[in-house]
Order: sequence, then structure tokens, then C-alpha cells
Amino acid sequence: MSGKSILPFIRPEIHGHRGCRGLLPENTLPAFLHALELGVDALELDVIISADRQVVVSHEPWLNPLICRGPAGKLLPPDSAPAYNLYQMPYAQIAECDCGHPHPSFPEQRAQPAIKPLLRAVLAATEAWAARQPHRCPPAYSIEVKSLPDGDGIFHPAPAEFLDLVLAEIDQAEVSARTTLLCFDPRILRRAHHIRPAIRTCLLVEAEQTWLPSLQELGFVPTTFGPDHRTVTPEAVRELRSLYPGLRLVPWTVNEESDFKRLMPLGLAGITTDYPDRLAAFLQS
Repeated sequence: MSGKSILPFIRPEIHGHRGCRGLLPENTLPAFLHALELGVDALELDVIISADRQVVVSHEPWLNPLICRGPAGKLLPPDSAPAYNLYQMPYAQIAECDCGHPHPSFPEQRAQPAIKPLLRAVLAATEAWAARQPHRCPPAYSIEVKSLPDGDGIFHPAPAEFLDLVLAEIDQAEVSARTTLLCFDPRILRRAHHIRPAIRTCLLVEAEQTWLPSLQELGFVPTTFGPDHRTVTPEAVRELRSLYPGLRLVPWTVNEESDFKRLMPLGLAGITTDYPDRLAAFLQS
């Protein structure tokens, strides 16, 4: 295959993964606000549900012992996840836990005390920040609903309740027009498409999942497709666009300059990265 672009160059959007996980503790207010200062176009974040049905920003539905301490600063053993199931904890208890400890996989990350915030708190803070920047477009939000079929009633509610709780927060903040709902669980996306056809949706797929069968199984064409970046090849993109010409392609999670270079000729709508500073510098260069 030639090295030529398959589309004329367009600048991809910068999607800050969990804020800017490579630089600050993931899914925390400091990370989201710093990502905005770095110039991201979209904030990517994950949501789970607490015992009192609050929408909490967290990647895991439990306390991750790599980055969190329990209530009162309690150290968590490596196998502690089932004991700290966030779906069984009220938010007041979750908010007692410091999840700002350095992640061992991100040596550039600057640790600082931080809690798992409520989605409404994140939206309020980021919208307030955007209101003070009159010359910048307000941020988009890529909100991943952390649902899996085998987690119903254990780590999260069933899709209908889960989605209703998330949509209520998005509507209250008046950001639905700038929000995309992401999920690996097709059930969430199907329901979102059914009850809110205008809302943007993104099907996420793991590296072992094939692109076209996954989209066909979904049963409708989402706004965006989010594959593992390691599966993105010129051939795969051409095949995808031949069948779904309007589908936005936003791979995850791209952190190295060599991968920026590899992906840039493919005309991607966006790139999700733990290091928005790296991607911004690359695009400027």
C-alpha cells in the first residue's frame, strides 16, 4: 500500500482520556480542568452508579488499589475490589476515599489528593471554566457508560435505569448537544438510540473484536466508532468507509508519536490520548 493519505488532511479532535491520565490522576476534577487548559476538544470520562443512585465519574465500579485508598486513608490490598464495590457504597462514603495516588504505569503523572467526583460536579466545573473563555468553543463530552451484561445488579443497574440516570445529569447541565455516549455494551447504545434518537453514540470495541460484525450486531449506525488504535489500518479504514461513509472514527488510546504519525494520514475524526500535550505538540509541528 502507498503511504498517501486516504483522505485530505484534517486536524483530528484531541480527546483527553480520563482528562489527561498521563499527567494527573484519572477521572478527577484537576485532570479535566488541566486537559481543558491544554486545549482538548473533548473530555473523555467514565461513569458508574453509587448505592444511592448518584452518577459517579470512575473507570472501575470499585476502588482500584493501584490509585485509591479506602475511607480514612486505609491501604487496600491488591485483591480488595469486591469489598469496595462502588455500587454498594453511598456517595458520601466514596467521597471519603483519596484516588489521587500515582499510577505506576504513568511515570509523568503528578499525584495529588483527589476524590471520584460526581458527573454533575465535573460538568458544572468544566462549563464554568468554558464560560470564562469567550474565544474558545465549549468542550465536547465523551461519556463512557461502564456497563457489561454480566454486571447487571452486581456492579451497576440494568441498562434502562443506568441510562436514565446518566441522561438526567446531561440534561440538567444542558450539554446533551455536545455529548457522545460511549459504551462497549450494545444494549446501552440501542436503548439510547431508541429513546433519544438525536443523541450521539459511539460503539467501543476491544482489539479482539472485528469491526464490521460488531457494527452489524449493534443494529443501527452510531455517530462514532471507537476501536483499539492497534487495529486501525488503512485497509480496515477503507473497508469501514465503503460501508459507513459518514461514520466518525475515534480510536483509543494513542500515546506515542510513532502512532500519531501512523494514524494521521487516515483522516480520523479524533484521537483519544492520555497525553493531550503530546498530541497538541505533534499537531502544531
